[in-house]
Amino acid sequence: MTKESPENIKNGVEYCEIHHLHDDPQVLSHTEDEEDDDEEEEYPPQPIEHQPTVIHNTATQQNVIIPDEHPEQLPSDEDLAADYPDDSSYIDLIHLKIGSLEALNLSRFSKLESLCLRQNLITSIVGVKDLPGETLEELDLYDNRINHISSNIKHLTKLKNLDLSFNNIKTIKNIETLTELENLYFVQNKIKEIQNLETLTKIKNLELGGNKISVISETLNKLVNLEQLWLGKNRIERFENMTNLSNLKILSIQSNRITKIEGLDKLVNLEELYLSHNGIEKIENLENNTKLTTLDITSNRITKLENLSHLTKLTDFWCSYNGIASFEEVGQQLGKLTELDTVYFEGNPIQLQNPTAYRRKLTLYLGPSLAKIDATYIRG
Repeated sequence: MTKESPENIKNGVEYCEIHHLHDDPQVLSHTEDEEDDDEEEEYPPQPIEHQPTVIHNTATQQNVIIPDEHPEQLPSDEDLAADYPDDSSYIDLIHLKIGSLEALNLSRFSKLESLCLRQNLITSIVGVKDLPGETLEELDLYDNRINHISSNIKHLTKLKNLDLSFNNIKTIKNIETLTELENLYFVQNKIKEIQNLETLTKIKNLELGGNKISVISETLNKLVNLEQLWLGKNRIERFENMTNLSNLKILSIQSNRITKIEGLDKLVNLEELYLSHNGIEKIENLENNTKLTTLDITSNRITKLENLSHLTKLTDFWCSYNGIASFEEVGQQLGKLTELDTVYFEGNPIQLQNPTAYRRKLTLYLGPSLAKIDATYIRG
């Protein structure tokens, strides 16, 4: 994950892109393990066929329909994988309005290592039963209409990367046997609880941004090899259950309901901490996080800079839209940080009340390593 500047982070989910709704949802064929957590599709079915052009005639105040003489013809699901040979190791079928895994005849790909079906209309993944459990390492189902993780996925025990982001999943389940997983993505679903991950101890990157999670559950303490945890845009009120995550390097919990920095003392290897758009009033309890290189506290309720001078590895400090009013505090806390490269203070009183002298004063109070203020490089 590349480090982004504050202006490129939207709604606390740094890595998300907003996609248009798909056209035609397919009917989910329920099996015995698909029942309780599936709700009726939120979006009404829309026709797949190409729509005619409608032009409003201002003279007659009527709409004129111009039919499309060359409508788009999409191949059927059965034909989409037909050109791939049986010994294919990689299949990539993106944005093709695929509605059925079964129609792709996946059972003939016995050597498949990676399957990418991003941006389609898939609602059921029962068809993953036809995928080779001995070879498949990557399954990408980003941006579909999946509302249930079928138990048929359990045999894919060699999976290292599983992406189920931008779907309608409400419950994390049926993945306990996928113990080789290193990267697991559930961005922008309807998940309320972090659960059923205890056996996935090899996970290094877990992305749960854009869900309905309110509690950091005890489940996370089992993921001792976790290096990146993304929880932006949820409903989390406090830090908890992370005492065993000593390998964590990146923690993003932007756009939540956090009011106090606490419970991070065991995260001794933490390098990047993203806390923007919360209700934090004080910078505190970072004594053990001396490896921090990036600290983002944008859009909180901070009125005083404090407890930062020990973070000697800090290169990026993002503090826009708070209540910082003292250049002296900036100098005291950040002036001796020899690796500090970038700061953001726009939207604070020090910028709003000193619009012409703001950049010059920051340059004077901060050290010679400073290269950028509010996304603009300092000119020599």
